[in-house]
Amino acid sequence: MELNQKTLKKAYNYLSTDKCLNYLIKKFSNQIDIKERYNDNYALALAFLVIEQQVSFKAAITIKKRFLKKIFNLSNAQIIEMDLNDLQSIGISNRKAIYIKNVYQYFRECSYDFINSSNNDVINELTKIKGIGVWSAKMFLMFVLMRIDIFSKGDLALMNSLKINYKININDNNSLDVLINKWSPYKTVACLLLWKSIEEKYFYT
Repeated sequence: MELNQKTLKKAYNYLSTDKCLNYLIKKFSNQIDIKERYNDNYALALAFLVIEQQVSFKAAITIKKRFLKKIFNLSNAQIIEMDLNDLQSIGISNRKAIYIKNVYQYFRECSYDFINSSNNDVINELTKIKGIGVWSAKMFLMFVLMRIDIFSKGDLALMNSLKINYKININDNNSLDVLINKWSPYKTVACLLLWKSIEEKYFYT
């Protein structure tokens, strides 16, 4: 099932049985933009996710804008050939610059069928790229492939939102799994609401 406006409404209806999520739905349902981070250029989308790794949301936006300006009118082959120092000048580490090149190299040679592959198969495929971990692969599933039932325990903002909104011990995996699994098959939408809660500092009390 793919995330679109129709499934979003179904998700809100389903998740509204959760008191906390219902509270967030009432506040944010009209503000959630499911296409906000979508990009049909897979190499660029994954490069953006490399930039987002372990930086704040606002910092990532700034750096992504610099990256777009830096690669304007360049082919994937030209991006691969870019000097590492030139790439770093957008405000990223040498390691991230290498990872971005790895991403573009992968997609230059890639013939993988992402659309028709399972979530686990996509994760296994993307994590073959040096610099792409499970977090990046799950974000790719959510925002690029628009998969509706994804949750990332590796996302710090999500875990903080759970801790604040649910007063839950995020180190208790059993309790965590019970809560998260209740949101299936719409875990992605729960994530969107929990991220919005953190971003706007609006929490269930």
